[in-house]
Amino acid sequence: MPRPSVKEKLIDAGLRTLHKRGFNGCAVQDITEAAGVPKGSFYNHFPSKEVLGLEALERYWQGSASRRAILGDETLSPVERLRRHFNSLSEAVSRYDFEKGCLIGNFSAELPDQSPPIRDGLAVIYAGWTCAIEICVREAQQTGQLRTGADPAAVAAFLVNAWEGAVLRAKVDKHGEALEQFDEVVFAGLFV
Repeated sequence: MPRPSVKEKLIDAGLRTLHKRGFNGCAVQDITEAAGVPKGSFYNHFPSKEVLGLEALERYWQGSASRRAILGDETLSPVERLRRHFNSLSEAVSRYDFEKGCLIGNFSAELPDQSPPIRDGLAVIYAGWTCAIEICVREAQQTGQLRTGADPAAVAAFLVNAWEGAVLRAKVDKHGEALEQFDEVVFAGLFV
């Protein structure tokens, strides 16, 4: 098996470090130490920590593709797809004792005014995620599983926004009650 390249080591270490400590909570030195590479090699691959942050964000998003794939599993009802999607996200947050939260939410809270490129990357992620959820919500509405006559796009955006808020709260509280409340309100209140 070939050894990972220095660039790959930096992206992997950057993702872990940025997710755990935040963008402003770590320096390039912290990332290179986590990668086990000299600090000077960082700048051979990335002109800035911001560029690495974008790569780490993309890696994080691509790493959650299997969780999003649940949304397209037409062997399940649309509501069951949504439930499994959010349950898989809850399990991922819980796995780290609510310390890391969601990198998307963490960057959203920390960087929109500081980094226009990262803000733009987040906007693309939110749009794609919301669109995938909207498809399920629209199907749930068509099959009579959505209790409200609300616009499916608005419901999908609400779900993403409420989810990210619940994750931030779970990170503060260090337990999953906010995630359980999200599940209860969404799946007992919005859907049949």
